[in-house]
Amino acid sequence: MTDGSSATARTRAAGWSPWRAVVGFGVVSLTADMVYEGARSVTGPLLATLGASALLVGLVTGAGEAVALVLRLFTGTWADRSGRYWTLTLAGYALTAVCVPLLAVTPFLAGAGLASACVLVLAERTGKAVRSPAKSTLLAAAAGQVGMGRGMAVHKALDQLGAVAGPLLVAGVAALAGTLWPAFAVLVVPGAVAIVVLLVLRRRLEPPAPKPPAPKPPAPSATVDAAATPVTPALTGAAARRLPQVFWLFAASAGAATAGLVTFGVISFHLTEDRVVPVAAVPLVYAAAMAAEAVAALATGWVYDHVGGRVLVVLPFLVALVPPLAFTRSVPLVLVGVLVWGAAMGVQDSTVKALVADLVPSGRRATAYGVFAAVQGAAAVAGGAAAGALYERSLPGLVIVVAATQVVTLVLLVTTLRKVARPASAGDYGAEHRR
Repeated sequence: MTDGSSATARTRAAGWSPWRAVVGFGVVSLTADMVYEGARSVTGPLLATLGASALLVGLVTGAGEAVALVLRLFTGTWADRSGRYWTLTLAGYALTAVCVPLLAVTPFLAGAGLASACVLVLAERTGKAVRSPAKSTLLAAAAGQVGMGRGMAVHKALDQLGAVAGPLLVAGVAALAGTLWPAFAVLVVPGAVAIVVLLVLRRRLEPPAPKPPAPKPPAPSATVDAAATPVTPALTGAAARRLPQVFWLFAASAGAATAGLVTFGVISFHLTEDRVVPVAAVPLVYAAAMAAEAVAALATGWVYDHVGGRVLVVLPFLVALVPPLAFTRSVPLVLVGVLVWGAAMGVQDSTVKALVADLVPSGRRATAYGVFAAVQGAAAVAGGAAAGALYERSLPGLVIVVAATQVVTLVLLVTTLRKVARPASAGDYGAEHRR
C-alpha cells in the first residue's frame, strides 16, 4: 500500500474523514505559522537593530526565501524516492521550532549578533524547504478527496490564522517588554505545540509498517490519472521520467511573479527606518497582511474549483501594485499596499499550488513541488537583492522593474492557461477539469 492510499485507509479505519485530515494538517500549520510568521513580522527591524542595511535585509530575506524554495528541488525528489514523507515533515518543523526562539539571544552576542541572526533566519527557512514538499504531498492526498482547491484553501485559511496570531503575540510581548528579544523567546511554546500535534496526526494516519511495493509498469493501453493514481515513492512510465512541458511554463510564470513580489523584510525595514510606524506596530501591520492572505487564499481557492487556473490572472496585477503603495510615507497608502502584498502571497502560496497539483500525476507531486519551488527560489534571491538595492537608490526604478516583471508573468501565465485548455492526456490539468 502506498503512502497516500495507506494514509487514507488508516484515516477511514480510525473514523477520520478526509476533511478531518485536512484540518489536522491545518492545525499543525496554524501553530507553526505562529512561530515563523511571528518572527518574520519583525525580521527587518531585528536585523536593522543589529546593524544591517536595506541591501543586507533584502539579501538575507530574499536568500531565505530562495533557500526555502530551491532546496525543495532535492527534498521533494528525496521524499518521492524514499517515501519518508512523515520523517521529512517532522524534521522540517523541528528545525523551525528550534531556530526561531534562538533569535532571542542574538542581541546579546555583540559583534556576532548580526551574523548569528542571518544564519538562524536561513536555517529556519531550510526547515521550510525540508518539510514543504513532503507535507504538501500528504495534504494533497487528503485534499484531493474533497476538492483540491477547497482543501488547499481551508488548510491555508487555518495556516493564516496562525500567521495572524503569531505577529499579534509578538507585538504584544514586544510592547510590554519594550524590546524585541522576549517576543522571539515566547515563540518556543507554539513551536512545541506544532510538533506534538504533528506526532498525533502521524500516529493516526501513518500505517504501522509502511513498505511500498515495487512499482509495476502499466499495461500498454493504460493511462495515468492524476486524481486516482496513489502517491508512490517511485512511479514508472513517462510521467516518472519527466514533468509535463506545461508545468515548466507555469513554473517560469510563477518565478517571474516571485521575483517581483518584494519581501516583507524590505517593507518592514522601510516602515521602521523611515519612521512610518513605531517598531512595536510593525507586527500588527504584518498581521493585517496575513489576514488579507487568508481571505485571498480561501476566496481564490474556491473560485479555482469552478473556473480553474484563470483565477490566477489577478496575481501579476496585485504584485505590481505593492511598491507604489507600500513604499510611500503615507500610513493609509502603506496599509493598502501591505494588504495587497498579503493578498498576492495568499494566491501564490495556496491557489498556485493547487494548479501545480493538477498539472502533474500525484506520484510526482513532491518532485514537482520541489522543482517548482527551486524556480521560485532562484527568482526570490534575485528579486530580494534587487528590491533592497533599488530601495536605497531609486524607488521609481523599483516600481518600474517590478511592473516589467509582472508583464512577463502575465504573458507566461496566459500562454500556460491556453495550453491547459486544449485537449490533454489523462492525468493532465485539462483532463481533470473536463470531468
